[in-house]
Amino acid sequence: MPAFKRHKTRTFLSLILAGWFGLLSSVLAEHAFVIKSIETELQEDVYHLNAKVDYRFSDAALTALKNGVPLLILMDFEVEKQRSWWFNKTVAELQQGYLILYHALSDQFILSNLNSGTQENFYTLDSALAALGNINQLPLIDSNILEADDEYRVIIRTRLDIESLPAPMRPIAYISKQWQLDSNWVSWPLTR
Repeated sequence: MPAFKRHKTRTFLSLILAGWFGLLSSVLAEHAFVIKSIETELQEDVYHLNAKVDYRFSDAALTALKNGVPLLILMDFEVEKQRSWWFNKTVAELQQGYLILYHALSDQFILSNLNSGTQENFYTLDSALAALGNINQLPLIDSNILEADDEYRVIIRTRLDIESLPAPMRPIAYISKQWQLDSNWVSWPLTR
């Protein structure tokens, strides 16, 4: 009987340690998309954002893209009013959508900005991803909306929209790390 209890205790401790290591590895996991730099500038009473993002797609996503599955990349932006005694207050939210797809007939990658309707064609995936990761002069918020004495920050993240994938692919995408493509939230102060 004591040997059985000892084995049961070891199994239980092993399960707890495996759970902790799994949780720790998911917390420390590297994100596939990395926001490398952000800056904001005030031009004619409008804050504009410049950012550089490094997009590293998984093998599964690249295979799907090259087989004709369009990938929707969403960039989420929030402008927050900083408060020292309470939670920060979100004063504005913006989402930019970018669709990247491979056109087999022309052997080109097409990158579409879904907000502006602009579209660019690229001969290589690397050049399409470089263009996707280069955000220039994106209008964020009118400075007249913000109160002069308060401090504000913009926080951004980017992610692959799993909901836009074809229905048969979604169940796998929800559970596979190959499809959990996103970045951390990154913040930057809005300065006058």
